[in-house]
Amino acid sequence: MSDNVRPESMKRINTAELAEAFINEQVDAVRKQVGDKKVLLALSGGVDSSVVAALLIRAIGKQLTCVHVNHGLLRKGEPEQVIKVFRDQMDANLVYVDAVDRFLDKLAGVSDPEEKRKIIGKEFIDVFAEEAKKLDGIEFLAQGTIYPDILESDGVKAHHNVGGLPEDLDFELVEPVKLLYKDEVRVVGKTLGLPDNMVYRQPFPGPGLGVRCVGAITRDRLESLREADAIVREEIGKLEQTPWQYFAVIPDMQSTGIKDGKRYMGWAVVIRAINTVDAVTAESVVLPWETLRTIRDRVIAEVPGVNRVLWDMSDKPVSTIEWE
Repeated sequence: MSDNVRPESMKRINTAELAEAFINEQVDAVRKQVGDKKVLLALSGGVDSSVVAALLIRAIGKQLTCVHVNHGLLRKGEPEQVIKVFRDQMDANLVYVDAVDRFLDKLAGVSDPEEKRKIIGKEFIDVFAEEAKKLDGIEFLAQGTIYPDILESDGVKAHHNVGGLPEDLDFELVEPVKLLYKDEVRVVGKTLGLPDNMVYRQPFPGPGLGVRCVGAITRDRLESLREADAIVREEIGKLEQTPWQYFAVIPDMQSTGIKDGKRYMGWAVVIRAINTVDAVTAESVVLPWETLRTIRDRVIAEVPGVNRVLWDMSDKPVSTIEWE
């Protein structure tokens, strides 16, 4: 049987006891595969890479080097959380790369969504490769490949993620959660001691806020989006039953507002909240008016340059979940 096929006899990991057994099994497997060699991991702060990092820290400690690239398109507080959890609490060997200016300079004036995606993807690979070349003795690359990735791409994704790296960075892969579904990865993450807001992190596109800051990204509009998104997630997160995904978008347009008796041009913030089973279709969620009103008042009062708050009530199809 292929190593990329989940055995039919494999139990669903839905309890801490089963998760601990899986962790112990993978710790032994990683130690056997890696020996005394060094492993490199691109740590985004997402669920999959964070769980892999925590698992490998337990298995091989300082033999693992995590590289966290801050491209300026992460949500509020995410880079700080990665540093706090992995460097401060787990004593990980963490390399933090502040590449904000590098990414945003490359993206200046670029409005086409696909072109933005290509720039962000290429720049990430370039930054990661540069950091990898600074490290001696790396022979393995860890990845957060999970089982749906294999099912959807027939095993291609695991290698595609490193396909853009230079040939001299052709590492052997370490993929300890590749036979798990997302819900199982979360149980493993909880058992490893990761915080809830990391384990239950909402889906986040690879280009990050770059595809929620619609059109050409400007630094001031990006910062307003980051602040507005934090408010949207905080307030909707207070609901007894939260939607599957909720976030903010800032379109590339301005409208007239009034402040201190004077007219001015400001941005609109769009609230997006949806429920879905498979992400192929999605339904807009009916949010309580009190929640919408609180978001409206806070965003307009707290976020610079914003004078309107809109609610996206579109379903998928025909609308997509993301705006770009």
